[in-house]
Amino acid sequence: MTNEDKTVSLVLGSGGARGLAHIGVVEWLHDHGYEIRSIAGASMGALVGGVYAAGKLNVYTDWVQALEKGDVLRLLDISFQPAGLFKGDRVINVLKELIGEFRIEALPISYTAVATDLDTGKEIWLSSGPLFDAIRASIAIPTIFTPHVVKGRVLVDGGLVNPVPIAPTLRDMTGATIAVNVSGSPDNSLVEPAEDKARKENSYQRRVHEWVRALQSKTPLEGSQDRGPIEIITRSFETMQATVARLKIAAHPPDVVITIPRNACRFFEFYRATELIELGRERAEAALGGGFDSSA
Repeated sequence: MTNEDKTVSLVLGSGGARGLAHIGVVEWLHDHGYEIRSIAGASMGALVGGVYAAGKLNVYTDWVQALEKGDVLRLLDISFQPAGLFKGDRVINVLKELIGEFRIEALPISYTAVATDLDTGKEIWLSSGPLFDAIRASIAIPTIFTPHVVKGRVLVDGGLVNPVPIAPTLRDMTGATIAVNVSGSPDNSLVEPAEDKARKENSYQRRVHEWVRALQSKTPLEGSQDRGPIEIITRSFETMQATVARLKIAAHPPDVVITIPRNACRFFEFYRATELIELGRERAEAALGGGFDSSA
């Protein structure tokens, strides 16, 4: 396999905290001599892909691996508007301080974030302008995060229309297109970790935690009557994404698909970064350990 064979267009799918597995895939590709020349991403795929394109993935990885459950809760800035439960500004501001601000057209590799125009329903490709404007639009899960306005358009999560955005990479002159679908079929071998009863929280953190738990539900697998609003919304969104992802992959088959099961974690479990990153590495090894034939 020549060096040119190992140039890659990387497609990173949407899927909440499961998108942290993208980090493990990127790490595996680098460790095995692949050169990522282009990235297209939706939602968490847009976030991880944008941070990588800015050359700051190691900084983001160190930060997200240090997050505990209380830290994740503090990043959720409650919105008192009907457009969404959370504003999303707090996490974006934290990321701007951590990563820095970039313009997409100045990034060293090609990058496209996918969002959805709420008024027209059209798929919007964001490949210029402020990086974190594109990321904020692409992660705006309807009813969870408030929409984001870019150039007069009201934008929401790209996963609504294209959770695995292969199309932006179709004209790339690279050896292969690798897509990471984090909305794969459930894997019964994956076990959810037990709740940490020993965590330390102050009274405010405890109240916020209890509120989010009430929305998300304390016993999400015991019956529909026990599922809170966030659980219903995210599970419904994930079911839709899984169906749309299969259609998009069938329409534009990439050279390789790396699949992360949608039961790898719950939507907001970003404090499980280390194990999700490792899962990404494992699934990349399973899909690419024998290499691929870029001429096929």
